[in-house]
Amino acid sequence: MDLNVERDGSLLLVNLAGRLDGSNSRDFESSLNSEIGDSNCSVVLDLGELTYISSAGLRAILLITKSVKSKNASMVLCSLPKQIEEVFKISGFDRIIPIHATKNEAVESIGG
Repeated sequence: MDLNVERDGSLLLVNLAGRLDGSNSRDFESSLNSEIGDSNCSVVLDLGELTYISSAGLRAILLITKSVKSKNASMVLCSLPKQIEEVFKISGFDRIIPIHATKNEAVESIGG
C-alpha cells in the first residue's frame, strides 16, 4: 500500500495505491486519522491505483468516514477501478460514501 496525502486548505487529497487488506488497514487508518487530526477538513480519497480491497480495508474506510462526518466534514471517493467499485456497490458502501468518476468531480462535490 502506498499512501500520498496533500493538504489544500481545508481539504485533504489522498491517493491510495496497491492493496488495502488486513495486513495494512490499521496502518492506513492510523496514518489518515493522524493527517486529519482534530481539524474538520474534508477528504477526497482517490482509489484510482488501488488493486485490491478486503473487508478490513472497507472497514478502515468506513471508520475514517464516520470520524470525518462526526467533525461536520465530508468524505468522498473517486476514480475507483471497475473491480473496486463493484466491491463498494455489492457491500452497499456506495450508499454510505459518495463515489465520483474523477478527482475534479469529487472536489467540486464538496465545494473545493
